[in-house]
Amino acid sequence: MRIGHIELNKPLALAPMDDVSDPPFRMICKENGTDLLYTEFASCEALIRNVKSQLKKTEFSESERPIGIQLYGSAESSMREAAGIAEQAEPDFIDINCGCWVRKIANRGDGAGLLRDLHKLEAVIRAVVGATRLPVTLKTRLGWDADNIVILDVARLAEQCGIQMLAVHCRTRVQAFKGKADWTWLERVRNVVSIPLIGNGDVTQPEHAKQMFDLGCDGVMIGRGAITNPWIFNQIKHYLATGERLPEPTLAERIDMCLRHLKAEAEYKGERRAVLEHRKHYAGYLKGQPNIAKLRAELMQFSNVGPIEARLNRFLEASCQSDLGGCGQCVKNPRLPGTD
Repeated sequence: MRIGHIELNKPLALAPMDDVSDPPFRMICKENGTDLLYTEFASCEALIRNVKSQLKKTEFSESERPIGIQLYGSAESSMREAAGIAEQAEPDFIDINCGCWVRKIANRGDGAGLLRDLHKLEAVIRAVVGATRLPVTLKTRLGWDADNIVILDVARLAEQCGIQMLAVHCRTRVQAFKGKADWTWLERVRNVVSIPLIGNGDVTQPEHAKQMFDLGCDGVMIGRGAITNPWIFNQIKHYLATGERLPEPTLAERIDMCLRHLKAEAEYKGERRAVLEHRKHYAGYLKGQPNIAKLRAELMQFSNVGPIEARLNRFLEASCQSDLGGCGQCVKNPRLPGTD
């Protein structure tokens, strides 16, 4: 598939997730096989008013390419101006958010709220496409609710207005993340547009990604599945290439990556904020370990990186001694990704 100058073969994308897909997490996922990255979504109204927190969301490093900056809003003039601001950061593409289900955003007509007014959506797309030399892409849901599924109309409209890639989360706005994503729509979308199509929703296993490709998707986007398992991208690639699953990461690998992620967050956003925001990642990094609820409760009490690192290393050492007769090698020489 091609987006502007970018050519990718069956890419795996990390979904744009607010307060999740920041540079430290994008770094972790890139290391583990992500092909395509997006920034956290940024408010067009805040960007044009130079709000620092939103401008910071447009920052990225060269090592993250290819990457797109995602914008949300419903006022054509603001989206046009915001696209110009985003372009100055020199991403590989600009993405329009037509999928955010959060009430305070969708109910004012932004994000998935655009699915209730396709004339407004068309105006927004044309404003952004006309404001930048960069490729423009769109991420959307199926529709507002089960009685108003408009994805086929949205797909046709997007292609007609110059959108160069379409990502579809296979739920409605009302569903949020409830129920099961309806992947049957992907094949139908594939039949009405020729632009690249990326499938999204409920991809948590390598087999799920293969099913999406079999339905005609050019790429697969993973969101919550990556929060609980950032190794999923390489796991999918291995499965697609061999038909076999990779072994699950060891506890040493899990703790090593958890701590590297935490330290990168502390450097990026400050230690106290990083420690608080990293709490949502413990369940994924420590998945499947015994007595994990107690350990997570302990980790939640810390406000600095040092005690967290010490506690995780004690947990690893105790697990190593229990499993391997006290060799202690997991602490001294954790097996890092790519060193098999």
